[in-house]
Amino acid sequence: MSKRIFLWVLCTLCAWCHAESINVGSKRFTESYILGEILTQTARNAGEATVTHQQGLGNTAIVFSALKSGAVDLYPDYTGTIAFELLRLTKAPTLDELQRLLAPHGIGAAIPLGFSNTYALAVSEARGQALDLARISQLARHPELKFGLSQEFMNRRDGWPALKAAYGLSHEPRGLDHGVAYEALAAGQIEVMDVYSTDAKIVRYGVRVLDDDQRFFPPYDAVVLYRLDFPARFPKTWAALRSLENRIDTATMARMNAQAELDGRPFRQVATDFLAGVTDSGAGRSAEGVRERSFVSALFGPDLGRVTLQHLALVLASLFPAVAVGIPLGVWAHRSRRAAPFIMAVVALLQTVPALALLAFLITLMGRIGPVPAVVALFLYALLPIVRNTTTGLADIPAPLGESALALGLPARTRLRTIELPLASRSILAGIKTSAVIGVGTATIAAFIGAGGFGERIVAGLAVNDTTMLLAGAVPAAVLAFAVQWGFDALERWLVPAGLRMADGRGQ
Repeated sequence: MSKRIFLWVLCTLCAWCHAESINVGSKRFTESYILGEILTQTARNAGEATVTHQQGLGNTAIVFSALKSGAVDLYPDYTGTIAFELLRLTKAPTLDELQRLLAPHGIGAAIPLGFSNTYALAVSEARGQALDLARISQLARHPELKFGLSQEFMNRRDGWPALKAAYGLSHEPRGLDHGVAYEALAAGQIEVMDVYSTDAKIVRYGVRVLDDDQRFFPPYDAVVLYRLDFPARFPKTWAALRSLENRIDTATMARMNAQAELDGRPFRQVATDFLAGVTDSGAGRSAEGVRERSFVSALFGPDLGRVTLQHLALVLASLFPAVAVGIPLGVWAHRSRRAAPFIMAVVALLQTVPALALLAFLITLMGRIGPVPAVVALFLYALLPIVRNTTTGLADIPAPLGESALALGLPARTRLRTIELPLASRSILAGIKTSAVIGVGTATIAAFIGAGGFGERIVAGLAVNDTTMLLAGAVPAAVLAFAVQWGFDALERWLVPAGLRMADGRGQ
C-alpha cells in the first residue's frame, strides 16, 4: 500500500515538473489575475500549444524571477514597476527604451494594453471633508493620520520610501493587504491608503483620491513582459497576443475589476466575457448580496479534485523524505553528544524562517517556481518534530532494557532495529503526525509560487476580499488536517506494539 502511495506521489510530481508548452504568470491582485486570464485564453485560442495560467505568484520579485528562469513565459506588468522596481531607474523611460534595457536579461516588454494603472493615495470622503484634504502634500500637516499601505508599496523604490521623502511625510504606516484595505478605511481602522487608479472599490466606498500635486507617480502603462525567444517559438500565439494591443481602456479595466471584486465573478469568466465582447453596465453595483455563489457551490467547485490531489501530493512528497532523513538524524543526535546540539540547532533554526522568505530564497536558488521549491520548503519545516521526537523516544527507553540488549551481545544495528526503534515508535510516530498536520496547513502558502493546492483558493479569495472563496480553501484544508490526524491514530494501532499501547491504556 505504501509503495502505491509513493508511486502515485512520484507520478504526480513528475507531471508537475514536466514543463508546459506555455506558462502565463500573474501577481496576487485582482487586475493581474484578470489580465493573466486574458493572456492565457488568447494564447490558448491560438491553438498552437498547451497553455497554463500560473496565477497569484506573490509579488513582483517572485514573478519576475520566474520569468527570468523560464518558469513562466510571459505575464502582465506596468511600465513604472518595470522601470523603478526591476531596473532601478530614476526616470520613466519609453517602451522602446525598456525593451533595450531588458534585452540583456533575455526579456522584452511589448503589447501596450491601452490603459495606465498608477498609484495614488486616498482617504475616506468624510475624513477628506473634515480636514479639507485634496492633495497629497496636505497630509504633512496631519501627522496623526493613520496610514495603512500594502506591503509591496511600502517596500518599493517607487513606493512609500520615495513618496515619504518627496512630500516630507513623517507618518509610520502599518502593512495591510490591499484586498482588505478599503474595508479597514470604511471602518475607521486606517485613514489613508494606497490605491490603484483602476480600483473597482473607489466609487463603491466613496473614497477621495488625493491629487499627486508634485507629479511623483510616473505612468504605469500596462504591457506584457515576455521571454525574448517566445515570438520565435510560438509565432501564431504571439500574433494572437498582439491583437490585444490598446484594446483595454481605463474604464473597461475598472469595470472588469468590479465584476470580479464586487459581483463575485470568477476571473476566468470575466476574461472570457471581455474576449467575447460581452459588456455589463451593472458591474460593480453596490446592492447588497450581489454575490450569488454559495459556500457549498464554492467548496465543491470543479477545481476541488485537482486542488485536493495537489495538496495531498505536496504534503506526502515532503513528509516521506522528512521521515527518511529525520529519523536517522534523531538517532545520531541521541548517540552523539557532540553532534546533538548542532543537529537540533539547525532543524530548530529552519523552523523559525518565515515561509514566504524561505520560498523566495528557494526560487532564487533553484531558478524555478511550482511544486519543487514548495516541497523542499515543506520538507525542511517537517524535520524538527521528527528529529526531536526520535531523540526523545530513544532517550526515554528504560536503561535496564538497553543494558540487557547490550549484554546479549547484539550488534548496534540489530539493537536499534529490533529493540530501540520499536520501543520509541510511539514517540517517533507522534513526531511524524505533528509534521504531517503542520504540513497540511503550511502547504497553503505554496500557492504563492504556483504550486496549487487549497492555498490557490485562499490566495484568490484574499485578492478580492471574498470570504466565501477564503473559506472554500480553508475549510477543506482543516478537514484534511483532521483526516491526517485520524489516519495516523489508526496507523499507530497497526505499527506500535500492543504492549506499548496497553501500558498507556490505549490498547486491548
